Amino acid sequence: MQGGQALPPVEAQQSDWQTQGSQWLSGVKDAAMSTLATGGGGGKKDEDEVYSPFLGLEKSQVLQECRVFNDPQLNPRLCAQLITKILYMLGQGEQLSRSESTSIFFGVTKLFQAKDDHLRRMIYLVMKELNPSAEEVIIVTATLTKDMNSKQDLYRANAIRVLCKIISMTDPTMLGQIERHLKQALVDKNAFVAASALVSSIQLIRVNAEVVKRWVNEVQTALQSDNQTVQYHALALLHMIKKQDRLAVNKIVSSLTRTPIKSPLAQCLLIRFVKKVMDEEGGGGERDRTLLEFLEGTLRHKSDVVIYEGANALCGLPNVSQRELSPAITVLQLFLCSNKPTLRFAAARTLNRIAMLHPAAVTPCNMDLEGLINDANRSIATLAITTLLKTGSEAGVERLMKQITTFMSEIADEFKVIVVDAIRSMCIKFPQKHRLLMTFLSNMLREEGGFTYKKAIVDTILELIAQIPDAKEAGLMNLCEFIEDCEFTPLSTAILAVLGTEGPATAEPSSYIRFIYNRVVLENATVRASAVSALAKFGVQLPQLRSSIVTLLLRCLHDNDDEVRDRATLYCSMLQKMEVSPDDVFGIGPAQLCLQPLPVPLLALEHAVAQYLAQPSDEPFSVFNVTMSAEMLAAERKAAHEQSAARRKAENHDGGSRHQMMPGTPGKAAAKAVDASVDYLAKIPQFAHVGPRFSSSKPAALTDPETEYSCACIKHVYARHTILAFELRNTIDDQYLQDVRVALDLAGTAGLEVEVELPCPALPFGVAGQAFILLRRTEAAPTGSLGCTLRFRVREAHAETHEPLDSSAGYEDEYALEELELAAADYMKRLMVADFRAGWEGMGNGGEVIETFSLTYSGLPEAIRAIVDFLGMEVCEGTGTPQDGARTHTVLLSGAFLSGAQVLAIVNLRTESAKQVGMRLSVRSADKEISQFVASCVA
Repeated sequence: MQGGQALPPVEAQQSDWQTQGSQWLSGVKDAAMSTLATGGGGGKKDEDEVYSPFLGLEKSQVLQECRVFNDPQLNPRLCAQLITKILYMLGQGEQLSRSESTSIFFGVTKLFQAKDDHLRRMIYLVMKELNPSAEEVIIVTATLTKDMNSKQDLYRANAIRVLCKIISMTDPTMLGQIERHLKQALVDKNAFVAASALVSSIQLIRVNAEVVKRWVNEVQTALQSDNQTVQYHALALLHMIKKQDRLAVNKIVSSLTRTPIKSPLAQCLLIRFVKKVMDEEGGGGERDRTLLEFLEGTLRHKSDVVIYEGANALCGLPNVSQRELSPAITVLQLFLCSNKPTLRFAAARTLNRIAMLHPAAVTPCNMDLEGLINDANRSIATLAITTLLKTGSEAGVERLMKQITTFMSEIADEFKVIVVDAIRSMCIKFPQKHRLLMTFLSNMLREEGGFTYKKAIVDTILELIAQIPDAKEAGLMNLCEFIEDCEFTPLSTAILAVLGTEGPATAEPSSYIRFIYNRVVLENATVRASAVSALAKFGVQLPQLRSSIVTLLLRCLHDNDDEVRDRATLYCSMLQKMEVSPDDVFGIGPAQLCLQPLPVPLLALEHAVAQYLAQPSDEPFSVFNVTMSAEMLAAERKAAHEQSAARRKAENHDGGSRHQMMPGTPGKAAAKAVDASVDYLAKIPQFAHVGPRFSSSKPAALTDPETEYSCACIKHVYARHTILAFELRNTIDDQYLQDVRVALDLAGTAGLEVEVELPCPALPFGVAGQAFILLRRTEAAPTGSLGCTLRFRVREAHAETHEPLDSSAGYEDEYALEELELAAADYMKRLMVADFRAGWEGMGNGGEVIETFSLTYSGLPEAIRAIVDFLGMEVCEGTGTPQDGARTHTVLLSGAFLSGAQVLAIVNLRTESAKQVGMRLSVRSADKEISQFVASCVA
């Protein structure tokens, strides 16, 4: 049950099944190693002496020794020792050439004439590891087939394993020759033979499924076996045979839930199949009560593995209610007090995952979780801490922080990162406690730690600064103190960039300049360059400090590094020119030049400057005149995708153990993907004038998953524009699409005009592409449905390379898409407030709008999720989850409208019937028209 899972997935268990059915092989290897270690004598090594029988083993020496396989008088003991050396060498990653492998293979085949049982078993093992070619397999097929019909069960079982392994890797068509023997072995009375045949069939179904599917009757017979291993493997194989037929899988699951299964492993496998069926059927009123009762019944099983698997399945059901969670939580709470570390870890891991969605259900376990904070297993202690951070009340935050302080000094950095992530979530949940948590984070910054640990803390502080306005100044000051002794250049540069952006907007911006200028004096060239840029941002935004900033930048003109000098020269000239012409510097606004990324890619800018220098003109050079060719645009797009993929791969690699312990966060992953797309959009010259992004939506699918063309849209909203980014994919392998674009029908939605359209130049099979449309809004926030049609040119493509055929001129075609909705939530940004009540009262009722609605939903949780999506606002003070069984609930929401106005909303919900929820919506903002617009979006 390693990693908190009772049973590994069937698809990944090929090696584990072989291990379970081949325990004698490890015994053979151990015996051979023992023989080598003792030199054949009966003497026993001293227990304190470290000795390896393979010390100094070389491949050339082993290949020379293989000559003993050809001796007229075979020495079984010596041959077994030599095979052990070969297996060890292969296990250490030693690579054999084809000639070397062939030589060993032919030598081993000669050993079949020996009558020694011990040697025969070693032969079986080495043949599976040598990976013979199709020509070589023919030599041993007859011998292995003969062993499959032997009277010795040990020979039969292992001959089946070896022959099936060889066939699956060389020539799957040979399966028909031994089909009759395998079908007989599936129902053999000897459990070892039957299990071997089942495991081999699981391997073969991946390479020749049509033949294996004909054995379904034999597999169902094996499922009735009294042997637990046979029953487990039979169920796994039966599911693999039927998994493409959803109705057949449901029938198998329904029948087996009524018939008790003796094998705990098979029972765990059945639980996973039941959960998969329930996931496909959905939750709520549609849930199959029989299957739910089966899962609840597994909680009373005598095996701990089955009990945990059942509890884990109940906790993972879609739209699970607290009533359905209650029995599973009770069982997991008992596991927290178990003397087995695996059970404690598994229970803590599952409760940690549930605490994200149902913190109230996990709260009764808090006392037991607190007892695990000092657990000897640091993984268990970390999970307990992070779960408590998610489920703890606001009153218990201070006590919990005191316990964590001692705990943090005893764990490794990888566990500290997990705790920091949990603290971030708690601070956003209880913004009133941001001072306490910010102090805790600043103390952690001063402690020893690696880059990943420090980066996690810095990222947390930056997110708290963005989410909680009251935490900005304290957070910035903590970061200033950190960079005084920071040894990580990437963190220093990131903090300096944030100081330059956020510092000028604080009450005392001059207090940060000293920390920034210290970096110019004391740090390396990279940090000095970042500090120069940060100082320039202060000068651009604060006219009263501009002269002092220029004085500091002039001292950087003699720096040893050329980039520092160049930046100082540029910013000095810019700040001095701002005194004369503050709105235009070098053809671009100073705020945009200094505070935002370049509006065009560097490659395009370099190309344009080279052309301008080669052909000078009287017109001044301007970045807005830079254009990009289709090839350059495609190259930029490809580079952005590769960079995003590399970043995700690095994050997954660095946080491997972290992701194993913590549940996934698809919302954050999707947000990072959207942000990467926005970074790319900022580099497209045609979109340079739209300004900073206000918000981005989640991808909205415009086609069904099974259709031949796939299209999804992400809406990026700006001050006066909306960019529609279409993600395209062609799933027809013999078609090559060109000039792919999305045509919009704007007749039904007023206030929108198409300004720029960028089609996808080419869309080969299986390769993702993008097309863009820039809409200019003539009204403040237009809403409605946009008709969409995919238009393209189709050319025939090569079946293998998927490149267009020269003989194919192509033809124009189009494909109807789903309508794209522009909703009020697109013009709203989520915004957390530290004190909702104070903000509500301080806003007054002058801009208040109150509406009442009757909504068609099956319960309060479903209604809350829909309302949050409608409004696009942030849930405040943890009011997003109602109490179990409650008929009324109040949700507090906060956000910022497109104009920058803050919007607050109070949603009072009441269950009126099984399918009706009454709602009273109160919206307040500085502008009553905004309040009315937000309230009307629910209707």
